[in-house]
Amino acid sequence: MKRLLVVYFLLLSSLYCAPSTIVTLELRGAIGPASSKYIQDGMLFAKVQNADFVLIELDTPGGLATSMREMIQEITNSSIPVVTYVSPKGSRAASAGTYILYASHIAAMAPGTNLGAATPVSMMPLAPNMDVNTSKKSALEKKVINDAMAYIKSLAQLNDRNISWALDAVKEGKSLSARDALSNGVIDIVADDMGELLSKLNGRSVALSSGNIVLKTDDTAIIIYEADFKTRILSIITDPNIAYILLVFALYGILFELMNPGAIIPGVIGVISGLIALYALNVIPFSYTGVLLMLLGVSFMLAEVLVAGFGVLGIGGVFAFAFGSFLLFDADTLGKTVSIPLIVALTLVSLAFFILIMKLFLSSRNAKIVTGSEEMIGMTGEVVECKEGSYLIHCHGETWNATSKSSLKVGQKVQVIELCGLVLDVEPIKE
Repeated sequence: MKRLLVVYFLLLSSLYCAPSTIVTLELRGAIGPASSKYIQDGMLFAKVQNADFVLIELDTPGGLATSMREMIQEITNSSIPVVTYVSPKGSRAASAGTYILYASHIAAMAPGTNLGAATPVSMMPLAPNMDVNTSKKSALEKKVINDAMAYIKSLAQLNDRNISWALDAVKEGKSLSARDALSNGVIDIVADDMGELLSKLNGRSVALSSGNIVLKTDDTAIIIYEADFKTRILSIITDPNIAYILLVFALYGILFELMNPGAIIPGVIGVISGLIALYALNVIPFSYTGVLLMLLGVSFMLAEVLVAGFGVLGIGGVFAFAFGSFLLFDADTLGKTVSIPLIVALTLVSLAFFILIMKLFLSSRNAKIVTGSEEMIGMTGEVVECKEGSYLIHCHGETWNATSKSSLKVGQKVQVIELCGLVLDVEPIKE
């Protein structure tokens, strides 16, 4: 009887099928270094969890080409199937997002979403005197576009997707809705929500380098992978708005520490903000012209404080600072740029800060001295004792030795005109 029970339980265990595991990654906003690291960590986590496949929920306006290529390498070389799902409704997979969709083993979209506009933006600045129609610029553009077209074509061939539309998306910047993308063979699935997506994924075969894998989603355990603390910090500081604020704090802090050595607090804030801003600018492309214009604007506003009236320097400083802020980051390259209200606010605050605070700072330099030996000059006292050629004067709550070119008498009011060591030189106050 015991042997029969053992055989029975062995049969049950052999028939039992463990639920499939899905690791979900949420990729929102512009694609940058933090997005790349998040995908790398998420793919590694999926391998550790022995996940059946990875599901990337995507909503992006685009971003850095370098980060996009790092993410695509993770996807195309993955031993686990990767499903990219553009959701929720109203989301998009523009620019770099289109490449990620083409690289995924299965591409899915929710109704009301779109993809496309995958024309690359060159991050190589042209010389200031170069005409936009020169052959050099044209040759550079052709190289960038041809490289992008070859890249997306290879991704389309890898996953058997529409090649001609992919080339049009790069060359002409075309876009498609979810339904049109499905009918044109750009994506594989259109699903209203996660439940419908899992239902349509069930039983679908995916070709990997190791062989074909059949997805099973009848009984699934979904694990949402959250970015670690370091990745979240990287995502914050590489945001163009945060990097811009840190750069402004660095400029102000270091400038005022140099103007008033020993203040310490402005210098500490400026150095820390500057180091973080330099790290952010090291990983995201920026315009050197924008940084130089911001520095020039701060210098002009400072110079305006040091001269009388509100003139050309102050107005020029405001425009230079604002224009440099606009040029600092390119929205087409990063997928996001500095907020215009933030630029306007910091420009006005900068102007008010220099005009008001610096005038207070300069007026404090001209304030009357209230401590030290210089304070004694001009003070009044009273003669308390007359000696041969010298006097004792009660002044500032103390009794001082004093000399005078005029003859003085006890009780007479005098004024200090000079201090020589511990001896006052006084003169009588005329009634």
